[in-house]
Amino acid sequence: MKAARVVLEYIQANGIKHIFGIPAGSVNAFFDELYDMPEITPIVTKHEGAASYMAAAYAKYSNQLSVCIGCSGPGATNLVTGAANAMREHLPVLFITGAVPVDTVGLNASQELDVEPVFRSVTKYSVTVSDAKDLLREVEIATEIAISGVPGPVHIAIPIDIQHATVDHTELHNPPKRLPIVPEHDTIKTVARELLKRESGYIFAGQGVRNSVEALIELAELLNWPIITSPQAKGYIPEQHPLLVGVFGFAGHEAASKLINEGDGQALLIVGSSLGETATNNYNDNFLKNRFSVQMDFDRSVFNRKYEIDIPVLGDIDLSLLHLIEELKALGLQSKSTELAVEKNNEAEEHMEEYNTKNVLQSIQKYVPTSTRYTIDIGEFMSYVIHHMKVLDSDTYNINVHFGAMGSGIGAAIGSKLAEPERPVVCITGDGCFFMHGMEIATAKEYNLPILFVVMNNARLGMVYHGHALQFKRTHTSFEQEPINISAMAAAMNIPSYRVSDLEDINQNVIDSLTNLNGPAVLEIALVDNNTPPMGDRVKFLSSFGK
Repeated sequence: MKAARVVLEYIQANGIKHIFGIPAGSVNAFFDELYDMPEITPIVTKHEGAASYMAAAYAKYSNQLSVCIGCSGPGATNLVTGAANAMREHLPVLFITGAVPVDTVGLNASQELDVEPVFRSVTKYSVTVSDAKDLLREVEIATEIAISGVPGPVHIAIPIDIQHATVDHTELHNPPKRLPIVPEHDTIKTVARELLKRESGYIFAGQGVRNSVEALIELAELLNWPIITSPQAKGYIPEQHPLLVGVFGFAGHEAASKLINEGDGQALLIVGSSLGETATNNYNDNFLKNRFSVQMDFDRSVFNRKYEIDIPVLGDIDLSLLHLIEELKALGLQSKSTELAVEKNNEAEEHMEEYNTKNVLQSIQKYVPTSTRYTIDIGEFMSYVIHHMKVLDSDTYNINVHFGAMGSGIGAAIGSKLAEPERPVVCITGDGCFFMHGMEIATAKEYNLPILFVVMNNARLGMVYHGHALQFKRTHTSFEQEPINISAMAAAMNIPSYRVSDLEDINQNVIDSLTNLNGPAVLEIALVDNNTPPMGDRVKFLSSFGK
């Protein structure tokens, strides 16, 4: 049996049904074997970078390992950004790259590159296999590392001759299972006592609460503490919940900012946030000022990075929350009627008739199902999404402002749809992102994926344009580009499309004509919005370096 076949059988035994990537000479042994393995569908993309974003989103929404493959040299380097993206989000992705034959290493073979060290800084594990008898064991090791502890991506480089080598049939071991990280009981007891000593406090929720929303809300209701979220945690706490204040950080809300900067909360319970730059509004000094702090996370490396934490709680978020709830109840705390004693994010909606980014996004949301998941790309529109769009159902936003890879939202839409086929998906992207990875709409068409791609087309790099205008009081002409009719591009690929040039163009009939299809559609928003995006203090932070 070929070594490549053994790897694929192990992957199949792990329940993996899709492999994302592009075939090429140095990985064709894998694709050849897939002819005889209909249980695994290769998702052949237009660019390896997009494949990596798809694999990351698939891992996120399927809650299992995913696999991404690329050839040696340029195919491998194209995957690196996606690996870094997956590392930031703690997503278990197995990256497989081809490599030149073992006996040609160092001879300047075609597409030769030692990518093992390239991947090392953006994965939990990176290795090159130089002997076929070691291949399966290395795959097993990498898979276990990807899933265990703090999940994350791993990488294996496999030379062409190793893939084709014949190996003895080996009994496959059972797929690895992640063991939960259980918080220390004494730590939880201490946290409970300390929180009860404080008359008031706030809960700050990061993206790590994704699978623990019910427990987080139960804890908030038990304490009757306001909930503030990071930008990446938007979409987890329902808009209508009485304890939700809003988003703090990049493009956040005034009510949340006021609470952090001026509020009298004596404690801050941080749940599932690494307290990075975008989450803390540029490492705001008021974040923990004069407050007792508790930080819950399954990644010990996030503790005491920028802020000194009084009590770090290491453990899976759901377990830490459930144990803390039990301990608080044991100490006599009982649920009260939830009543927010602070200002909530209830900004008045004005000038709804104006054709601008905010009104466009809110109009689209009115006409799609409430269960729709929005995969948000990087651009000025992202700040409007964070600040103005509503959370109408659980887990409805995929926002990666933390790493900020342009075009990632396009691949994420495809990965999300494959992982949860019944969930409606709308990708909100911009013309700059579209010109990087927009050809993946053809991938969505080839696999009959009904995704609505909303392209905010302002013929410029909007976030860069506004950022420079605010920071330097001028912008370079190169930030703007020749307007392109993106809906016509989609039509050329036989993909349904519609071009919006006025707010009245967005209505139920238009949205219905672009959704519930047997494939993707493009809704192009031709709009130059010169309003200042709600980016918060981001520009002030960048400006501080020019002084």
